[in-house]
Amino acid sequence: MQTCDPVIEESHFKDVLGHYCSGVTVITARDDGDPVGFACQSFQSLSLDPPMVSFAPAKTSTTWPRIHRTGRFAANLLAENQGDLCQNFAVSGGDKFAGVRWRPGVTGSPLLAGVLAWVDCEIVEAVDGGDHVIVLGRVIDLSSNAAARPLLFYRGKFESLA
Repeated sequence: MQTCDPVIEESHFKDVLGHYCSGVTVITARDDGDPVGFACQSFQSLSLDPPMVSFAPAKTSTTWPRIHRTGRFAANLLAENQGDLCQNFAVSGGDKFAGVRWRPGVTGSPLLAGVLAWVDCEIVEAVDGGDHVIVLGRVIDLSSNAAARPLLFYRGKFESLA
């Protein structure tokens, strides 16, 4: 079987895949006692047995190496009113946790206040995924807020359920 080597423009790829609606998370951990985190839209459930999730940070992320070395993380699934919080965690540098309420989870990773849900995990593996790393996490603890609604990302902007 012959493989093809397509030439796909990055802008076209982003435009087409932008039609896929996703939730928005903030991935957090504690590195030498300091809370660290970044916004991440590429997060998903992976396995029921054992319970696992995955996410994919960019290889250019300066926060991902700090999270990786801890061996654990929490995925904080954002609620519809947390767009500003997401923007805060989407930028490089600065104190992303300034004014942010959180508590440590079972793994010590920050669980952000007011989120839709959180999933506290141990890192099982991190594998190459092109310009990203695919991280597999074993779920240690999790909880959700039934009263909250999700923050969604669609075609380059935040949305909420109608």
